[in-house]
Amino acid sequence: MGIISIEKADHLFWLGRYTERVFTTLMTFFKYFDQMLDMDDKAYQGFCEKLGIPVVYEDMDDFIAKYLFSLEDPNSVYSNMVRAFNNAVILRDELSSDTLSYIQMSLDCMEHAKGHANALAYDLQPVKDYLFAFWGCLDDNVEDEEGRNIIKCGKYLERLDLYMRLGFSYPYIEKEFNKFINRLHKIRIGYHLTEVDRLTEVISLKEGWTARQQEALNALWNIF
Repeated sequence: MGIISIEKADHLFWLGRYTERVFTTLMTFFKYFDQMLDMDDKAYQGFCEKLGIPVVYEDMDDFIAKYLFSLEDPNSVYSNMVRAFNNAVILRDELSSDTLSYIQMSLDCMEHAKGHANALAYDLQPVKDYLFAFWGCLDDNVEDEEGRNIIKCGKYLERLDLYMRLGFSYPYIEKEFNKFINRLHKIRIGYHLTEVDRLTEVISLKEGWTARQQEALNALWNIF
C-alpha cells in the first residue's frame, strides 16, 4: 500500500468503526430483544439512552423495524452497514475481493431481511458470522501492516466506546482498552497524547472508572 494518504486512512479507520458498530450493537440488540419479548416491551428505551440515541420510536415494533432496517435512521444497524460497505468498496484494492465479499454478504443479508415483512431479528444472525469471517480474511489478505493497524484501531476504539456506554464489566473494558492502545501506538497518524493519558488514568481506576465514565468517553472521542 505504501504511504497512506489522509483520505485513505480515514476510510480504513471508519471501516473498522462501522463494522464493529454493526457487530456490537447487533449482539447487544439480541439481548434487549429477548427482554422486550419476555418481560418489558419498553426495554428498548434503556438501550437507546445508553447509546445516546433519541427515543423517537412509537413502540417496540416501531423500534425493531426502524433501528434494524431504516436507511433514514442514521443510528440504525442497516445505516451503519451501508456506511461500512461504502468504505469497503473504496478500499477494494487494498482489501481483496474475498475480504470485501464478507461485507457484501453482510449487507445482502440485511437487505434480504429488510425486504420481507415477516422477517425476524434473528434472521440477522448471519451478519455477525460474516463479520467474524471478514476480520479473519482481513488478517490473511491485507498484507500492508499499517492498513490493518488503522482498521483495527478504529475497530477497538468503537468497541471500547460501546462497551463503556453499554455497561460492560471492567474486565471487558480493560481488555478492549489494551487492544486499542496496542494498535494506537502502531499507526502513523497524529493523535492527542494528553487525551490518551487522561483515558489511561480513568481506566487505571479499575471498577472505580465508572465514577468518571463521561470523562473517559470524552477523552476517547478527542484522541483523534
